[in-house]
Amino acid sequence: MLFDKDPMDILRESIRKVGILVPLTVFKSKSTRQYVILDGQRRWMCAKEVGLPTIPVNEVAEPTLVQNIVTMFQIHKLREDWELMPTALKLEVLMKELKETNEKKLASLTGLDQAVVVRCKKLLSYPKKYQDLMLDSDPTKRVKADFFIELHPVVTDRVVSTMQWFSRDKFTRRMLEKYQTKGAGIKAVTDFRVMKQHISNARRAGKIKTIAKRLKEFAENDSLPLEHLEIKSAAVQDTVTRLLRNIGNIRDTLEDIDVADYYGEEALWKQLEDLAALIRAKILEAGRRSK
Repeated sequence: MLFDKDPMDILRESIRKVGILVPLTVFKSKSTRQYVILDGQRRWMCAKEVGLPTIPVNEVAEPTLVQNIVTMFQIHKLREDWELMPTALKLEVLMKELKETNEKKLASLTGLDQAVVVRCKKLLSYPKKYQDLMLDSDPTKRVKADFFIELHPVVTDRVVSTMQWFSRDKFTRRMLEKYQTKGAGIKAVTDFRVMKQHISNARRAGKIKTIAKRLKEFAENDSLPLEHLEIKSAAVQDTVTRLLRNIGNIRDTLEDIDVADYYGEEALWKQLEDLAALIRAKILEAGRRSK
């Protein structure tokens, strides 16, 4: 379904120089009496463009619809992967034909990783208008599947879905607008993981009304940062208060001691070194998460 210009240009030039090295796989349709390409659409398109008079093919028996799709999955497992949305659409046909939705069984049947099957099913949960955005023929306009996959845990969250103002379609559209507009609160698709964490923290803290109000404000106002959703749980706040108090006590004690008097206290210095290493690691981790 998606034939991006750059890889097609490379393939066309290769065929122009050396021809088609890997034969196409085709079958003759009993209903139309015409040949149908099972594998090799890109090679066929490029061969026509460069004017090849003939192309090599391997003819196979006409497969059933299920055999056709399974064969395509197996072929592309060994080659360049399809974009995820076309993969999802083929998987959808397979699920309807076989009346099978079990992810483990579908993975075994198609050769896809089970995690890929899960991702495909998430994409299929979106309306067609959003699926079409992932199928735009222009790769510069195409919305990456990762956007909708990362958003999925938010729009399906049991707390969010019960918010009176929430509409999955409208919320999806607003998040896409914010993502496509620089400086509108969503810098990367992984920001939805942070959003989900804020929602979970609010649920644990019993502040559902607060997060509902803030999430609505964030969705409507492009000037609000993602931090607008942050709600510290009581447990987090208690830990922060306790740490600040303990850090203050340790600092005061260390400032008062004469190092010469404690020079031989190896256990003390070892514990302080371990503590310093742990503090540096936590600060580094916090720095990475803030980027």
